[in-house]
Amino acid sequence: MDHIPLSRGTLSQLPTQVARPAYDLAAIRPGIVHLGLGGFHRAHMARLTHDLMQLRSGAGVWGVVGVGLRESDRPLHEALAAQDRLYSLVERDGQTEDVTVIGALAGLVGAWDGAAGVLDAIDAPDVRIVSLTVTGAGYGLNPATGTLDPAEPSIAHDLATPEAPRSAVGVAVEALRRRMVAGRTPFTAMSCDNLQGNGEVLRGAVLDFAARRDPKLADWIATRGRFPSSMVDRITPVTTPADIAGLAARHGVADRAPVFCERFIQWVVEDDFADGRPAWEDVGVQFVADVAPYERMKLRLLNTSHLAVSGLGHLCGHTYIHEALADVHIRRFVRALMDRETGPTLAPVPGVDLAAYKATLVERFANPAIQDTVARVNKDAPLSYLLDPIRDRLAAGASVDLLALALAAWMHRVAGADGGDPASLFTVRALFGDLGEDVRLVTPTAKCLASLQAVGAAATLARAESD
Repeated sequence: MDHIPLSRGTLSQLPTQVARPAYDLAAIRPGIVHLGLGGFHRAHMARLTHDLMQLRSGAGVWGVVGVGLRESDRPLHEALAAQDRLYSLVERDGQTEDVTVIGALAGLVGAWDGAAGVLDAIDAPDVRIVSLTVTGAGYGLNPATGTLDPAEPSIAHDLATPEAPRSAVGVAVEALRRRMVAGRTPFTAMSCDNLQGNGEVLRGAVLDFAARRDPKLADWIATRGRFPSSMVDRITPVTTPADIAGLAARHGVADRAPVFCERFIQWVVEDDFADGRPAWEDVGVQFVADVAPYERMKLRLLNTSHLAVSGLGHLCGHTYIHEALADVHIRRFVRALMDRETGPTLAPVPGVDLAAYKATLVERFANPAIQDTVARVNKDAPLSYLLDPIRDRLAAGASVDLLALALAAWMHRVAGADGGDPASLFTVRALFGDLGEDVRLVTPTAKCLASLQAVGAAATLARAESD
């Protein structure tokens, strides 16, 4: 099969099985600036915006300008620029895959040469939303308090030189200041990161930063700014060279920056925008008054389980998440974890059958077409995914035996890399706070650590099934 280099000029040459934009790419205009252009955004928000453009002729005003804040983002931006900002999205289940060329990107801006281009992009007259996927670490927060850390290097830099920011929070505040000075309506700042109350987290960090600059700016943002929370969900592993080669071999598309993901997609958003929004509900997005129940469900059931599976999977010698789910002991463990410990921390979620949701999660994790590594999840997932449900269970006077095993696996993996004593991590207050002194957690975790060290992960999991 011939390999067609992806670009606007070659779209008509692509094989018929490759879906492509039906809208006028030249007519797309920037309406959204997204900080943190990576695989997840391109599989999720950009995909849904593309779908809306396919469906509605006027949706081209919501083109996305992708922003890279780090030097490490440069190769992706260069690859996308060489392809006229087009990329292939490959959605997979265990049997089939569909390839779609996404055309929703209206521009690319890199901050590695300074913030001027980023701020100018946000200043564009028709930009009404600034969205973020920068991971929890990108907000400059103190991990123990969850509030802005003025000593974090990027935040400290931006407080010292606020008109030349490097951080996402610094960029948002300077861009909002410019709007205030110009007498313009503020943009909506929308977090798409896996953080509980992500809109409130972003709002708190922005207001704290703004208050350190100018209390009048902070008051203007607090009064007129909008920070809707959202729950985002789509498993999107890192693209590998083998993925790129396979796309060319199977579908004839030579793409330097494709994205591979599962078929499942979900986005629940609080309907609170400062200056309009795309009609994403037309392509399956759920707009609600309060996203908290959905967000909590996803964090407690998907994210906590994902981290637990990755930690135990690593210790059992598995490379991929789907391999870990094929391990009968891990599969039973994750089901028990959701049924007995994390699930009971949830209130009813409107319109959601929690039993069906949990069953779907297990099958999604087990999807062999999504080559998601335990190493990737272990690296990316914050410890809060385990600690937040632990705090709720302890507050309710409930047991944390299964969560303690997941935590012990995390501690064993982290300490094992450095050759230290895993239990000593409890003394790191920046990680555990007061939990590191709570015997209701320390005791069962120490028991699990001792078992992991004495008999290994597989035998420890087998013992947990009989307890």
